[in-house]
Amino acid sequence: ETLDKCFENVCELDLIFHVDKVHNILSELVMGGMVLETNMSEILTRIEEQSKLEKSEAGIIAAPARAVSAVKDMNLPQKIKDMKLPDLPNILKS
Repeated sequence: ETLDKCFENVCELDLIFHVDKVHNILSELVMGGMVLETNMSEILTRIEEQSKLEKSEAGIIAAPARAVSAVKDMNLPQKIKDMKLPDLPNILKS
């Protein structure tokens, strides 16, 4: 019932492609062979809290990718070509 609530009509593919979420749900139910929690609303609350935490961490994890994307968008090779540098030999002579 709990898996069905989390996945909205759970099927085998949900179990295969969302192994981490299934593991979290089952770890809320059972640990070390002992039943920890049977109240479905309590389990769903904990799973929702875990999902919120994962979403907030996703922003932190994606930051390096966004930084790389921003640098790629800057077109650095063209910016380097467009730079106006002084003529170094003339500066050294004076």
